[in-house]
This record gives sequence, C-alpha cells and structure tokens, in this order.
Amino acid sequence: MPQFFPFRVRADLIAIAVLLCLAAVFPTQVQAQDIAALPHDLSPMSMFQQADIVVKSVMLGLMLASVVTWTVLVVKSIELVTAMFRVRRGAARIEAAPSLRDAIATVDGTGAVFQMMRATAREMNRSAEVLAGAGLRERIGSHLQQIQLRAARQMGRGTGVLATIGATAPFVGLFGTVWGIMNSFIGISEAQTTNLAVVAPGIAEALLATALGLVAAIPAVVVYNIFARAISGYRQQLTASAAGIERLVSRDLDHATAGQRI
Repeated sequence: MPQFFPFRVRADLIAIAVLLCLAAVFPTQVQAQDIAALPHDLSPMSMFQQADIVVKSVMLGLMLASVVTWTVLVVKSIELVTAMFRVRRGAARIEAAPSLRDAIATVDGTGAVFQMMRATAREMNRSAEVLAGAGLRERIGSHLQQIQLRAARQMGRGTGVLATIGATAPFVGLFGTVWGIMNSFIGISEAQTTNLAVVAPGIAEALLATALGLVAAIPAVVVYNIFARAISGYRQQLTASAAGIERLVSRDLDHATAGQRI
C-alpha cells in the first residue's frame, strides 16, 4: 500500500548503491582519449534519446503515469470541492427547515443531499397510510445509507490508479535502472575496457529511469492520501445530512400524530 512507499524507496536506493559499487570495483584509468570520448551532452532529453528501447519504454510509461496523476488531481479536486459545497449548503438548509417539504423546496435539485431527501419523501408517500409504523424509519434509513455509499463510491473513482502508481512506479524505475546498468556491463565486456566513456552514459540513463519513477510515485502517494482524507470528510458530511433528514422525518411524524389526536 502507499503508506509503505518510503521503505520501498529505501530498498530501491540500496539496490542502486550495490549496483554502482559493483561497477566501481573495476579499475578505471581515465586517459586523454577517454575524456575526449565522454559524451558532452548528458541532459535528460539526450539520455532519453541514447537509451535503448526497453529503458525508453520504462521512461515513457513513467511519464504517462505522472500525467495521469496530475490529471486525476485536477479533475477530482474540482469534483470534490463542488460536492462538498453542495453537501454543506444542503446540510445548513436542512437544519434551518421546519419540515422535509420545506427542505426539499430550498435545496438544489442536484447532489447527494437532494437525492436523499427525494428518496425519503418518496418512501413517506408510499407509506402514507402507515406513517406511524415503526418500519418507516428503518426503510428511510436503508435508503439514506445506500445513497451515501453510492455517493462515496462515486467520489472515490479514479483514486485507485493513484495507489497503483504510487506502489509500482518505484519498481518500474528500478527495473529501468537495472536494465541500464546491465547494458553498461555488456558495453564493458564488448569494449574490453573499463574507462568512463563506456560506463558513464549507461549509468546516467539508468539513474534517470529511477528518478522518473520517484517523480511519478511521490506525487501519486501524496495526492492519494489527500483524497483519502477529503473523501472521509465528505462521507462525514453526508452522514450529518442524513441525520438531519431523519430528524425532519421524526418531526413530521410527530406533527402528523399530534394532528390525528386533535
């Protein structure tokens, strides 16, 4: 799960350090021609272009995961802020309304709160002949609970991909790192030399894959945790609104019972 992400990053960094130490055990003699052969452009774009197809695929996948993370952040933020505004305004109007009918008239015709009130009113109309029955409150509570669960589930859509990115991106980046260092060792074997001109580009490409993995994973974990807390607060607001609706129903039933007695 995303909460164990720091421990996974630590394991990835340890693995990278071990691989770099293995590369360092070879004696390195840097001569003038070796320095001249070193690549002069080690920018991220240049390293991406020089990488092989496997490392390029890893980098492209991680960049796509990063784009998905920021897209989910923007879209879900707008959706969550809008839903929270509607729920809070609906809860305030429920508290101020003297009856369920008045509350329905003042609440906007969209959002989970309006759906809960409409479902409550529909159940009361269906049970008009037995309003004082003990089963009415149970049926209304069942409707309210189902609407709350459905609204919370809809709000949570899209956040699962953040957890997946946060959990897998470091390992995908580590795979690119291992593959790049393997290519460096293969280059050492084929060239039969251990100079920096052979080792440095592959090591740089490998470390770029790990960096992209962290760039994709860290925001995903942070955004996922933020949304998890925000959705929990949204569910609490829905619960408070449902409790207000149940109080309105209880008040309406008491008024109806008092009217029948009079």
